[in-house]
Amino acid sequence: MKILVSALEASANLHLSHVIKELEKHEKIELCGIFELEGYSGALHKSSEFSAMGFVEVLGLIAKAKRALKKMVELAKDCDTVLLIDSPAFNMPLAKALKKANIKVNYYILPQVWAWREYRAKILAQNCENLLSILPFEREYFGTPCKFVGHPLLDEIKVEKSKQKSGIIAFLPGSRRSEIGRLMPVFRELASKLEGRKIIAVPAQLKGKESEYYGDTSGFELSYDANSLLAQADFAFICSGTATLQAALIGTPFVLCYKAKAIDVFLARLFVRKLKHIGLANIIFDFLGQAALHAELIQDEVSAATLLAAYKDCDTSAFAKGCLELKKYLSHGASANVAKILLEKSH
Repeated sequence: MKILVSALEASANLHLSHVIKELEKHEKIELCGIFELEGYSGALHKSSEFSAMGFVEVLGLIAKAKRALKKMVELAKDCDTVLLIDSPAFNMPLAKALKKANIKVNYYILPQVWAWREYRAKILAQNCENLLSILPFEREYFGTPCKFVGHPLLDEIKVEKSKQKSGIIAFLPGSRRSEIGRLMPVFRELASKLEGRKIIAVPAQLKGKESEYYGDTSGFELSYDANSLLAQADFAFICSGTATLQAALIGTPFVLCYKAKAIDVFLARLFVRKLKHIGLANIIFDFLGQAALHAELIQDEVSAATLLAAYKDCDTSAFAKGCLELKKYLSHGASANVAKILLEKSH
């Protein structure tokens, strides 16, 4: 079975790896397209080729992306099925081009139209045969082509929360240099006010670059396995992002803290007016008509004093109950269902 894949992000490749494991139970798999997956060669481009930091780099990638899009359509003609994962800036134009070439598209991990740019839902519904959703409430936005397949984090989290107090406090300041740089000074001050072991979760891609990204970490231990760390920790301080949902699914009490450039926050608040929260678990609870699961501190609200207060005020019993409701709502992992759909559409 030959699959055209478009996975531009590290997270997309992680999700892809679990889908491939499920597919390999049934057929020998060949991949082409854009991906970066151990054991698989033949990529048109590696995913990392499309990462950029500065404006000039982004301009260079636009031309490269246009060339890649044309080549991807040609490659798809010789494939059994197509799987696009996340990255709407590239994958939505690709889906449109594939539809024009009369090629059926499966799109996994959909754009967050419930936050902003709701018009994209109609575009995707017109150009994709299957929209594979990881959040049950997305079906009301995307319509008939949308199928809830489960959530990939429930495939990827293999640990359970320790019931014993460990004295460990976890710090997850993000993966981008800018967000780490804004949170680490606060985390250093906060750590000095806390008892026990203080451990920073370092993403695998930053291993060997700790001093460059985190600065002075003398008051902390380092961990390179966020899920295991969260399972052991009594509490966590987490930058906004997928890690907040990881913590909620594992059952680790936490507070979300986020600091960004003032202009970025202004624009986010201007365009994303529909949402009361920025944490995924809280967003889900809001769609369910329930109160927020965890505290959120943003911009000037983020200080050692406010984070310490959020830590002390956390109702761990209510949080644990909410985590069980969240896991029940998301129900199951996604990879087996995605694989099943791909197998059906390839025959």
